Amino acid sequence: MNRIVSRAVNSLSLIIYQGRAGDRNPRGAAGAHLLGTALARRFGLPTTFVSTPHTPLQTPLWDEQLSAARADLHAFADALATQMARGERCVSAMSRCAAGLATIPVVVRYHPNACVVWFDAHGDSNLPSSHVEPYLGGMVITGAAGHWDSGLGSGLAMQNIVLVGARDLDPHEKQLIASGVLKVLAPGPNLPERLGAVVGDREVYVHLDCDVLEPGLVPIEYEVPGGLSFADLRACAAELARRRIVGIEIAEFESHWLDGRPADTNGLIDAIEPMLT
Repeated sequence: MNRIVSRAVNSLSLIIYQGRAGDRNPRGAAGAHLLGTALARRFGLPTTFVSTPHTPLQTPLWDEQLSAARADLHAFADALATQMARGERCVSAMSRCAAGLATIPVVVRYHPNACVVWFDAHGDSNLPSSHVEPYLGGMVITGAAGHWDSGLGSGLAMQNIVLVGARDLDPHEKQLIASGVLKVLAPGPNLPERLGAVVGDREVYVHLDCDVLEPGLVPIEYEVPGGLSFADLRACAAELARRRIVGIEIAEFESHWLDGRPADTNGLIDAIEPMLT
């Protein structure tokens, strides 16, 4: 069920997306709900709920996953477009990175010159033909840029995206970086300053895959050592907040650790708070 609440222009609204997005376990959709409701409580955000959790498909095939998710993803795109058409800024809590196939074409429709800052341990820039076992969530940037047809739109200019924190890259992604098509900022000293220099004075849309963080901070499906601390993320958020943030999407936050402990949203929300206030 979708519930959309009208707000003033340039206000901040929230979407909680629990639909399909290539999920391989149910913890991502549950995590989106947990994180989204925590954001709504802390910042008093009007909330749009899109879809409901589904039992994850057993197939590993990306095209079958996309076919099953397409109706949900179109509904997500429509909800975001409704809010952006009203001039609102939107924060989306979503299950998996693959949902970005729906959001990024909407963002570039309303903000064609925005810098899309993509916090992720991975490059998300593969093609269906560039990997032995293509994964839907690993092809989001290239899908949004029209390098392959997702059926959900395109329009992203590669010069308007910057990867932050990527450290587990596949051969095709390395080729894009080596050729200058894709810009990447590695974790390390002076990351906020390096990020600010690349973004310049452009308005910003932020994609945050929680696996950009150092393993152990929040529950995630894929752990890659050498990630950002909460302090690193907050420093980057504070730097980006010096510009107009047109929207934020947060993916891959799981509701529970593998040992059954429930997730704590506070550290993550504290880290991104500068972009929400």
